[in-house]
Amino acid sequence: MGPDGGGVGGGVIGALVYGALAVVALRLVLSYKSAAHALRRAWRWADEWAQAYQYYEVPRLAGDGGGADNPLFRKAAAYVASLPSLEDADAACVLSSAAKSNDFALQLGPGHTARDAFLGARLAWTNAGDGRGLVLRVRRHDRTRVLRPYLQHIESVADEMEARRRELRLYANATGDCAPRWTSAPFTHPATLDTVAMDPDLKARVRADLESFLKGRAYYHRLGRVWRRSYLLYGAPGTGKSTFAAAMARFLGYDVYDIDLSRGGCDDLRALLLDTTPRSLILVEDLDRYLRGGNGDGETAAARTARVLSFMDGLSSCCGEERVMVFTMSRGKDGVDPAVLRPGRLDVHIHFTMCDFEGFKALASNYLGLKDHKLYPQVEEGFHAGARLSPAELGEIMLANRGSTSRALRTVISALQHVAPSPSSAQPQRTSTAARPPRLTSRWSGHLDGASAAASEEASAAEQSPRGGGGGGFAKDAPIREIKKLYGLIKYRSRKDAGVVPVDDSAASPNGRGSDVSSEKDR
Repeated sequence: MGPDGGGVGGGVIGALVYGALAVVALRLVLSYKSAAHALRRAWRWADEWAQAYQYYEVPRLAGDGGGADNPLFRKAAAYVASLPSLEDADAACVLSSAAKSNDFALQLGPGHTARDAFLGARLAWTNAGDGRGLVLRVRRHDRTRVLRPYLQHIESVADEMEARRRELRLYANATGDCAPRWTSAPFTHPATLDTVAMDPDLKARVRADLESFLKGRAYYHRLGRVWRRSYLLYGAPGTGKSTFAAAMARFLGYDVYDIDLSRGGCDDLRALLLDTTPRSLILVEDLDRYLRGGNGDGETAAARTARVLSFMDGLSSCCGEERVMVFTMSRGKDGVDPAVLRPGRLDVHIHFTMCDFEGFKALASNYLGLKDHKLYPQVEEGFHAGARLSPAELGEIMLANRGSTSRALRTVISALQHVAPSPSSAQPQRTSTAARPPRLTSRWSGHLDGASAAASEEASAAEQSPRGGGGGGFAKDAPIREIKKLYGLIKYRSRKDAGVVPVDDSAASPNGRGSDVSSEKDR
């Protein structure tokens, strides 16, 4: 072979070598994550080899393998399946749910490990394989500090996951054979706190209060109080009280026990309460109607009130924990015994009002997906004229006309014009405190410390009451009345000095008894 042939062959070999090096370099650049993962695994292996560990087996079956299922294994398996590190495990099983479509879950593969951290300690779960169970690995110097709290943490998380996955049920009381009993059905109400049209600040406060209740087991026990919270939802029919109660139940993940107080027979409220389970929402609707009578059963209002008071906070109400009690009223709180409304029996009072323009916009956003529209100024004008519609009425209009937003808004404008006050009555409504249209949002009257709820209610009642005087409270028009009274007194004195007696001016008399007494004194 000549020198030219040797040069060509060497060039080809050099090109191949350089090409191979370039491919290797490119491979390393593209797979740097894999290299980093390999380095981490090597460091982890070296660290584990240098440590001393304690191993705890969690068998699938209790006893020697022939007993019943081990509850701890079921909870530990559910907990391990929820670990984020399971996605980084060397092997995992993918399962789908038979009850729900598009619901997938991971399970630890046989012989492989998923890692966890708790209280600064590193732990690991290994699938023992052959269906034997799981093995927990803990560093020996962490075992006394971490083991028991970690197992309690696993049980708590697993219980919460199971409660959220299970099907909620709705129970209703029925009568028969002179003994209280419940009938039930799946609770499928779709309402959530996110979809309820409500003032955002108020909704956030309710959500925070419910979350605080869910986490308050130790706090309630430390105070020596029953782990229970009660809410009063009051307002005109159609303002969303029942829907809000359903949204609360779905947020909490609680079963609903709907108690119908109008059903007579041998049912006893305390016996019904004893048949309920923990982690439940007790719903009592139209409490004011029951307290005022109208069942035709001959029971007095005092006897009804006594039964309700015993149901609310008697000893029978303490025989179960983690309960939320929700009461609704459609006629308002006027005429209801104050003992029923006090904190401890009704901790949080929420007033549901008719919709104004802000409430309409929230509903339009939910039902029609609207943020703004050219017809909004006309709708706003209707609300500013004093017209009010309930959320149920507005929701039905938007639901029936959801295919055309313009038609839905024109229907709302027509409905507002139909219910708007006449011009002759518009002026008194603007000047009278008692005739003002209801506010947009629900009113939060409860506080985390129940004692202040009553003070808030009394302050709000004194602010809204059109009457003055009684109980030391003054209405907003009280100063005007006092000024008129003082003016009449001065006017009366000036006329008396001039020898003129007023014919009829009850406000002119210092003792407020009218002109006849004044004339008699002048004589």
